[in-house]
Amino acid sequence: MLDRTLKALSLVLSYPSAELQDAMPEIRTVLAADSRLEPAIRLALQRLVTDLEQGDLFDVQESYVMLFDRSRTLSLNLFEHVHGESRDRGGAMVSLIETYRAAGFEPATTELPDHLPVLLEFLATRPFAEAHEILADAAHIFGALATRLVRRDSGYDAAFAALSQLAGAEVDADALAGMLALPDDDPTDLTALDAVWEETEVTFGPDPNAGCPQVRDLLATMDRPITPTPNAQHAAE
Repeated sequence: MLDRTLKALSLVLSYPSAELQDAMPEIRTVLAADSRLEPAIRLALQRLVTDLEQGDLFDVQESYVMLFDRSRTLSLNLFEHVHGESRDRGGAMVSLIETYRAAGFEPATTELPDHLPVLLEFLATRPFAEAHEILADAAHIFGALATRLVRRDSGYDAAFAALSQLAGAEVDADALAGMLALPDDDPTDLTALDAVWEETEVTFGPDPNAGCPQVRDLLATMDRPITPTPNAQHAAE
């Protein structure tokens, strides 16, 4: 069965668009109905969804970019937090894309396979026991991202609190402390940002010019089992 909450969280963590704003009422309904989430987390998610729905589109897009694209310590590419730029990251990427393909999931997106919205969309198509195990492995990452987002007074922390609860695992305290020991980077430091952009690009999956599905296509599958579809991607800034 499709896990509608994971799909909804995938969309919440995707780059904001006018179409995504239009979809927020349905996303709100999905998240409000999940009794696995504590009432306080559901309330925080409702506030986040309302902010994304009602905020000026340019403002919410700028906020998203400053948080997740210009801050490596808030990167939505999960292996960034595990392997950094080591060679192990490439092997992990290959393994993950093979896992996707073995399940019939072919991400047609320029995002890397470890991009959290892509992963969540994949997990939404899997049995929850399988999804739960993968979420549990990343619990310390969710905890660290939630803490950093609270420091930045960002409502996105609610999405990571929800993922932590769905993971249902005791967080590795040492791993969490190690992540939080890293200083938060400055998204306004353009010199450091340029250095990141100058790194060698590594691509995985299909032709990045193939495009991606629209938000409405993702939402249309929320109530039934689906043939896996790729994640909505954000435009290059």
